[in-house]
Amino acid sequence: MKLSEIKNQLKHLKTIGFQLPNGELVASHFHVTEVGKINKHFIDCGGTVRKEDVISFQLWEANDYNHRLHPEKLIHIIELSERVLELPDLDIEVEYQGETIGKYGLDFDGTNFLLTTKQTDCLAKDNCGIPVEKAKVKLAEIGNEPCCSPDGNCC
Repeated sequence: MKLSEIKNQLKHLKTIGFQLPNGELVASHFHVTEVGKINKHFIDCGGTVRKEDVISFQLWEANDYNHRLHPEKLIHIIELSERVLELPDLDIEVEYQGETIGKYGLDFDGTNFLLTTKQTDCLAKDNCGIPVEKAKVKLAEIGNEPCCSPDGNCC
């Protein structure tokens, strides 16, 4: 989800809910303690230099049960961050404290913002000798088309 998308969704909400991948909700007394831009400049295992930029939200829970973050307040925080930090409309990554700091993607189901799991990956599979998974095709789905003929589609 991009920064512009969360602002648009917040305009239609009365309350904000964040849901973890396991279905549990982040406590309703959470705070957004940081909004920022993360620049990652790195080299992958194949030697390619890469850059990645994301907007980071940090969610935090305290024993402050009397303050709830309302949608209009989060919009204000985002707009202030956009102005002061000159934030572009990038994808959002959410940090949330579990057993350690977890990093999540962000989606929306119409009611709650969903913290989505992120996966590590090798970005240079071809250089590392990691075989690319071949698409599995059922022979029954190919049909009666002549295979390996000029007008066939399986060669």
